[in-house]
Amino acid sequence: MGTLRVGGQAVIEGVMMRAPGKVATAVREPGGTIAVEVKDVTSISDRYPILKKPLLRGTVTLIESLLLGIRSLSYSAKMAGEEDEQLSDREMAFTIIFALVLASILFIAIPTGAAKLFHSVTEDPFFLNLMEGFLRLLIFLAYIWGISRMKDIRRVFQYHGAEHKTIFCYEAGLPLTVENVQQFPRLHPRCGTAFLLIVMLVSIFVYAFLGWPDLWLRIASRIVLLPVVAGISYEIIRLAGCSKNPVLHAAILPGLWLQYLTTRPPEDDMVEVAIESLKAALPEEEILEGSGNYLTQQGTEDISLRGESFAG
Repeated sequence: MGTLRVGGQAVIEGVMMRAPGKVATAVREPGGTIAVEVKDVTSISDRYPILKKPLLRGTVTLIESLLLGIRSLSYSAKMAGEEDEQLSDREMAFTIIFALVLASILFIAIPTGAAKLFHSVTEDPFFLNLMEGFLRLLIFLAYIWGISRMKDIRRVFQYHGAEHKTIFCYEAGLPLTVENVQQFPRLHPRCGTAFLLIVMLVSIFVYAFLGWPDLWLRIASRIVLLPVVAGISYEIIRLAGCSKNPVLHAAILPGLWLQYLTTRPPEDDMVEVAIESLKAALPEEEILEGSGNYLTQQGTEDISLRGESFAG
């Protein structure tokens, strides 16, 4: 049975999978073939072990996942025929900065600014902070619901489901075949979508005790404390992914429910792409060693993984 963690992400007409030292992106090209790009990756936490400590590792994982995700999206867009060239480093930096600014406006500035509408009800800072948190949560849910209605995004969400199912199949220790993968659920406790929802919920309680200063100071305090919120949220997701504690599982239930929007049942050819991505991410020495059921039933193609990341 696979007990080590694998991370991944759905991209345009494909799936990115991450294992220790490697990240692989598999994309279904317009002609029907599967193109696979494999890159070596090194986490900054390997050079600075202190970043592996609780509350710090969540922020590191989030930033690295964002960078790898954008690179994989750029590659998938090119291979799927939607871009002529991949993003340059400068274009990628601009894309990240733009995304962060947009997220700050949408999920920080707008909710905290709109919360002043409740001044007519009360001036209590604790209540106003709670209202701000609930407004942020409503904007987030409305955003997810809105993009889930888009046709192109629905296909990405199908690949998201294929990614989850493939990781579940590995974790169950079964050979990575389309038939085996399709029998598993598409909702995964370590999903990045679930993580973002937990961030929204944790932020309600963290920010509730900050008082109610001027607007710009409120916005600045939310941004400064975001690593703390991300760190706490990551630890909750991480524990829930490997624990049978009913309290932890209850805490991540909203994240699982949200995945009914952000994942869709995948088609068999989508599962094939996810499987190829997972295989390509595996270290060569792991392939040679094999892993239980994989080596016995599938030869040396399907093997055990080492790693720790979001499952989508």
